[in-house]
Amino acid sequence: MAALTDEQIREAFNLFDADGSGAIDAEEMALAMKGLGFGDLSRDEVERIIRSMHTDSNGLVAYGEFEAMVKSRMAQKDSPEEILKAFQLFDLDKKGKISFANLKEVAKLLGENPGDDVLKEMIAEADEDGDGEVSFEEFKSVMLQMRGK
Repeated sequence: MAALTDEQIREAFNLFDADGSGAIDAEEMALAMKGLGFGDLSRDEVERIIRSMHTDSNGLVAYGEFEAMVKSRMAQKDSPEEILKAFQLFDLDKKGKISFANLKEVAKLLGENPGDDVLKEMIAEADEDGDGEVSFEEFKSVMLQMRGK
């Protein structure tokens, strides 16, 4: 995910603050987070996030709290631990590299069929040392480039 600007965060908040009260509830927050690219969060997860913030006892999230939470989650997504977790999802055979076969299997598990040529091109673009596979360092480099780091 590319870094979000303050304006994009404000726009997402305002979009879901339909009544203009300056605060959103858990359901609105889940929709705003999805709109910002954080995926589907369960109601329990959203409520846990809200409880962890310093919100009023009414369970509403003010813009300042929302902005701080979004920026915190963006930083977590870029952490070395998160990048390693993502790499491990592709390294199915636990050899420390993502092979063409790994990528093809993950695509199949996700219900995708991009074709061998596309998968080979993905490997080639990330494969800096030319060994035909993607190491963790190569994967990390691609992930950080994608996120504008």
